[in-house]
Amino acid sequence: MKKAVFPAAVGRLLKARFVKAAHVLFIIFLLVQIFEDKAKNPHPAYALVFIIAVEIVFILISMLVKKTETVHLFADISGFVYLFIILWTLFTAKFNILKESFFPPPGTVFEQAVRDGSVILGNIRTSLGIVVQGYVFALCLAIPLGLLLGWNSRAGNAAVYISKFLGSIPPVVYIPYGIALLPTFRSVSVMVIFLASFWPAFAGTMSGVLHVERQVIESALSLNVKKIPMLFQIILPAALPQIFIGCNQGLTVSFILLTSAEMIGGRSGLGYYVKNFSDFGDYTRIIAGVIVIGIVITAITFFFNKLQKFLLRWKS
Repeated sequence: MKKAVFPAAVGRLLKARFVKAAHVLFIIFLLVQIFEDKAKNPHPAYALVFIIAVEIVFILISMLVKKTETVHLFADISGFVYLFIILWTLFTAKFNILKESFFPPPGTVFEQAVRDGSVILGNIRTSLGIVVQGYVFALCLAIPLGLLLGWNSRAGNAAVYISKFLGSIPPVVYIPYGIALLPTFRSVSVMVIFLASFWPAFAGTMSGVLHVERQVIESALSLNVKKIPMLFQIILPAALPQIFIGCNQGLTVSFILLTSAEMIGGRSGLGYYVKNFSDFGDYTRIIAGVIVIGIVITAITFFFNKLQKFLLRWKS
């Protein structure tokens, strides 16, 4: 009886991990390739390589990752990617329903992205360098300042309204002043990222400090904890959840505003890549740039959330 239970358990485990709707969609994509291409240059091999790469990653995650929830999450993401590529292929390369000049087939976009790989990587480095510089500078100023002002309830309550007022002003409106006062457009972009990141992080820090449980503070005071250790060893850890909410908001807004700033006056970066080719009506490169921007932002957000879970692991 026990011998029969073990294979059944293994079978259920294999079914839970490897029998997914995403695999069915992967097979459907392969079957779609049987249809004749009606587009001029669909480059189906590039789309096929991309889908196979996603499937290989999916299988490796199913084999190596221990958490079933992570496997299910990646299965859902893979399924969405497969379905999107299937519909994109059918409406463009196979049936030519959408106008090819505006909606090129996926293989054409992937082929163009590979050919422009060095240019795209250079623009990614430029954009990430600007984001890191402005974002880190903003956090280094916003978090300590938020701690100090939030610790003083009277000053903190006033600063909340001031931050709401200044934070509601879109940082892009300062670009004309930045262009007039700062030496390069890169420094203007850093300024925009700084303003986009500072106010959410500042507001999140003050909110976290103002909402720390009074019992925690009184316990620390009863132990004669000094002000500086109180701020950085007691208040800061307790306020971290709210701080991360503000930092996460600032990071998301930073990428949106950076792309906008690069499209307005940049000479490099992902936003400039899209804007430059939009002036020439090159929709293949426009779509490639949009996809790369989405991938970069998703990857950075993913690692930021991992860092957040690691630093807040004590909460669980």
